[in-house]
Amino acid sequence: MVINKPGKVTDRIILLGRSESSVYILKGNNEYALIGGGMVHIVPEVLEQLKAFGIEEEKIRRIVILHSHFDHCGIVPFFKKRWPRATVTASLKSKELLILPKLIEAVKAMNRDVLEKHGRLKQAEELGPDFPGIEVEAAVKEGDRLSCGDLTLEILDVPGHSSCSIAVYVPEEKAMFASDAGGIPFGDDVFAAANSDFDKYQESLIKMAGYDIEVHLAEHYGARTGEHGRGFLKKTIASAENSRKILEESLRRTKDVKASSREITEKVMAAAPPDFLAEDVISMVVGQMLKYLSRQMAA
Repeated sequence: MVINKPGKVTDRIILLGRSESSVYILKGNNEYALIGGGMVHIVPEVLEQLKAFGIEEEKIRRIVILHSHFDHCGIVPFFKKRWPRATVTASLKSKELLILPKLIEAVKAMNRDVLEKHGRLKQAEELGPDFPGIEVEAAVKEGDRLSCGDLTLEILDVPGHSSCSIAVYVPEEKAMFASDAGGIPFGDDVFAAANSDFDKYQESLIKMAGYDIEVHLAEHYGARTGEHGRGFLKKTIASAENSRKILEESLRRTKDVKASSREITEKVMAAAPPDFLAEDVISMVVGQMLKYLSRQMAA
């Protein structure tokens, strides 16, 4: 089953936000965790959903950021201020990145663009979801195991989409919180966003696919359960292989990263959902993948 609207994924996992920016409440028996940092424009929806779904906010004791890209940490400063007791958790690399002045300014600019696109600049001023940077209070790595009441959060290092990407596996739910490291659902297709390192991206997909998964949780376009959950990472593995061939073929033909980037970006935007990221962001992602593959091909 594909679940891309806010509400119950399982009895212990609740999807919040919007289809294009999904975050999750994981409900342990006596404490909860917010997994995923979302995009800044979903703050009003999340506030409404917390009330509508009867989520006891005082039980939220952890906020987990799966990587430091602007569309995956936008709501964290607002909710950390609202829940000061919640421990902000991310990889050591994210901890280093999320306090850098250059990254903070870039996220602020991108947040403003997103808020303007959704007509929420005035509302944002009232709510005050600024981005002063994020202090990661608990830096985690491969093999770490955290508790959320009677549930376990197993940490996996899954670089490739970004150098700071982690995933969280909850064995009691057979649930993989993969974020973009597991691929971005594009309707019936998957966009393999290997921004940082294509080889590591493919290795990370194979690592995650080795787990016993019934529930796959993405941060764009929701969750998959049952057959869709079991098969999602296999689908992403196939998409990554096919995408790599297309990118490399374009580079061999154009012999120019910029020309190939324009060509591939146009194709991605034509296939993308209407509420996906802006074209300039996709162009940057495609350009990063092409630069990496160009170096690999030259070597």
